[in-house]
Amino acid sequence: MNFNKAFILGNVTRDPEVRALPSGTQVCSFGIATNRFYTDSTGQKKQEAEFHNIVCFGKIADIASKYVTKGSLIFIEGRIKTSSWQGTDGIKKFRTEIITETLQLGPRPQGTGMQGAPRPTYQAPTPSPVKTEDIPIIEENTPVNFASEDPKSFTPEEKSDEIDVKDIPF
Repeated sequence: MNFNKAFILGNVTRDPEVRALPSGTQVCSFGIATNRFYTDSTGQKKQEAEFHNIVCFGKIADIASKYVTKGSLIFIEGRIKTSSWQGTDGIKKFRTEIITETLQLGPRPQGTGMQGAPRPTYQAPTPSPVKTEDIPIIEENTPVNFASEDPKSFTPEEKSDEIDVKDIPF
């Protein structure tokens, strides 16, 4: 079995370039930069950037061309594809791209979007309080009879035909 999947979360390095294939399918390409922070063997904190070529087709290309801009944060899920060709100078050239299967836009920078319209906000619902007397306390290694629907009437069983967790080999 083979698996080719890439997940990239980074900032767009150039505005999307849109073109169309002879079949009429829209193609959009742009770049993303990802950063890696690490500490080297001497204890120095280091940062390195990696640049990725992203290609979108069809509906995703249309969305990317409208909403993706240089500097915006974006999450891409896709597959890696490497192409090769003979250059005009006779040297074989390579280009590795991520073909987008899923695109998620990050938060928009302040000052973008519709003028005068407030940004939509989401208020998470407040959780309802949980009554502690409704939650039974079950200690580890104590078999429990779940036959009753009343949580206060849980009683340990003497012998059970059920599988004991200790009998599982992993």
